[in-house]
Amino acid sequence: MRYRTIGTDPATRREVSVLSLGAMLFGSATDEATSYAILDRFVEAGGTFIDTSDNYAFWEDGGQGGQSEELLGRWRRSRGIGAEIVIATKLGARPLAPGTSYLDNAEGLSAKVIRESAERSRDRLGVERLDLLYAHIEDRAVPLQETVEGFAELVAEGTVGLLGASNHRAWRVERARALAAAAGLPGYEVLQYHRSYLPNRTDLPSDLDPDGEPGGVSGDLLSYLRAEPELTLVAYSPLLKGAFTRADKPLSSAYDLPSAPRRLAALRDVAGQCGGTVNQVVLAWLLGGELPSIPLVGASSVAQLEESLAAVDLELTAEQRHRLDTTW
Repeated sequence: MRYRTIGTDPATRREVSVLSLGAMLFGSATDEATSYAILDRFVEAGGTFIDTSDNYAFWEDGGQGGQSEELLGRWRRSRGIGAEIVIATKLGARPLAPGTSYLDNAEGLSAKVIRESAERSRDRLGVERLDLLYAHIEDRAVPLQETVEGFAELVAEGTVGLLGASNHRAWRVERARALAAAAGLPGYEVLQYHRSYLPNRTDLPSDLDPDGEPGGVSGDLLSYLRAEPELTLVAYSPLLKGAFTRADKPLSSAYDLPSAPRRLAALRDVAGQCGGTVNQVVLAWLLGGELPSIPLVGASSVAQLEESLAAVDLELTAEQRHRLDTTW
């Protein structure tokens, strides 16, 4: 395993594995025994960065979520896991009542919700401090200053370490960080967005934003990351839920771009040259690019995890990376 540092403040920054394990379906669609086996193997391989959310997986039973955090808490206690493992969680998109969703009844990002939701997450995970806490989705009904101050209060109290944002417009991230900087408060340092080798259309209206999909890595976000190298990008769904290799998992229309056939062919060619799988090449491309990302991978079996773990040691040549980067 390889490692990198996220965050800049010596008091809160952490060294984490360059691969993050997503626990979204642990404790719901993925049963406890399988979840434990995947987590155990990840840690055995040197993995130290695990991702969850307070609303995972509300859609599985029509509830409000919490199953993933609860399972991770049980696993931590059963294995004696301490501060050596960094668990990131999110708040803001938990449904306020069973049978609803983040689209019509999200908890939001008020100072009250931030405090209460973070406390519930700490209880479920069995930790005194959340290593990394994300604002899961935007809440434009709450003044951004209130959200910034609400997160900062928890950092000051020592119950939260690093702060992050997911599925936010780049301008909203910048505005929040500017407000924090002007007030001498901690701001977002880790950004979690969808990124893969195949670009997806971010201009199509989405359930979260009529102006397009805010959760995908857009040109604006890439430009922002180039200008702010201290920020870390965590790339969720890098393997497109199996669509690169599984016939039963077709690509969605969001990836139906003219470049898609050519980029898929380039992936297959490079995989043949380096002796890796297509999925491993995608992860290696994200890990070692000009703007390196931390791929956030899911797994429903140890075998799936093993394929992703092997990508950490896959070194693409300069020629292979050039082929991948310039194929459009």
